[in-house]
Amino acid sequence: MLGKPLELGCGVSLSNRIAKAAMTECLADLKNRATDGLERLYRVWGRSGAALLMSGNVMVDGRYLEHPRNIVLEDDRGLDELRRVAEAGRAEGAELWMQINHPGRQTQRLIASRPVAPSAVGAVKMFKAFARPRALEAREIREIVQRFARTAALAKEAGFTGVQVHGAHGYLISQFLSPLTNHRADEWGGSLENRARFLLEVVQAVRKSVGMGFPVSVKLNSADFQRGGFSEEDSMQVLEMLDGEGVDLLEVSGGNYESLATLGLNRERRTSRAKREVYFLEYAEKVRMVTKMALMVTGGFRSRRVMEEALKSGALDVIGVARPLALDPSLPRRWVSGEVDRYEGEPGRLRYRKLAAIAELGYYVRQIHRLADGQNPRPRMRLLSSALCHLGSEFWGAFRWRQGHKR
Repeated sequence: MLGKPLELGCGVSLSNRIAKAAMTECLADLKNRATDGLERLYRVWGRSGAALLMSGNVMVDGRYLEHPRNIVLEDDRGLDELRRVAEAGRAEGAELWMQINHPGRQTQRLIASRPVAPSAVGAVKMFKAFARPRALEAREIREIVQRFARTAALAKEAGFTGVQVHGAHGYLISQFLSPLTNHRADEWGGSLENRARFLLEVVQAVRKSVGMGFPVSVKLNSADFQRGGFSEEDSMQVLEMLDGEGVDLLEVSGGNYESLATLGLNRERRTSRAKREVYFLEYAEKVRMVTKMALMVTGGFRSRRVMEEALKSGALDVIGVARPLALDPSLPRRWVSGEVDRYEGEPGRLRYRKLAAIAELGYYVRQIHRLADGQNPRPRMRLLSSALCHLGSEFWGAFRWRQGHKR
């Protein structure tokens, strides 16, 4: 099953069932353009054997970033650099899709002292790194919808072979979906139908901008794992709304910066090995009952046997793998061939949960940067030093970005 092709609704075929899921690369320059390092990185991943490569966050608005070294694509500046990245990633036949995003309130205060959100709710609670957002005006919401469409069209022009709309992990689309961050009383808030309007209009605008033969994916939370937030029942209803909107691949994830489920730190104990490995598999089985969209599940896959069982069960169509490919980029090819059954390269974990989240993120970003520099990964890198280095680089990077973008 891992080596079996999959034809998507738009007519594009994936050569096998393994996708490199999105990871933030943090490899843009201070003008938020692609670098030689990003090109080298995708050349490495392009040889991995994965049928599909999903890029890290590409921002639709240069004023609001998830990280100071995100790629920004809001006009034709930087297209030549992105073309080289696209050529590198596709050189061995892989599909390369661009993940497009707006972080909303999850923008560091050093980048935006007044980030934006559906409503003027509290700041993200993480090390006081985020400021309280202001509520978007209706005209601004319409403008952001068009920004997504424009970035998607530019991604196609740059040679990327698909796009993914990021509607998970607490970023702006997810903020509209959640009643914890969307307190609006207009057409964009209140009922779930209104809270889902932003996502639906973004998907419709993106599809119109790229045409019917170009893959469009959506990444959606199964839930945000916060009391009173976006629930599993909500997500099922949103999936029914998305059905028929021309989405070629739905990726299931969950959580946000505050719940930490995006890093697997809220995992419940499972009764079987398969369920321990696949965080969102049970949810995927329920999704099959409400939508016909091709389904990609990312989170926890580490063994070939479990991947094969998940595919054979019919619960999903594509296996998403992210962090293992920062340490061993050859895994997809070796999984498909049967050369390797199980990946055993996980780092340890620090006891303090929020620092553990930063440590793991820093650990994998540093491995990605080694690949981008033409070096081999270093699995025995210490987690504590990774946390400190990442926090330092985040602060310094944001400070340098701000100095260079003062208006």
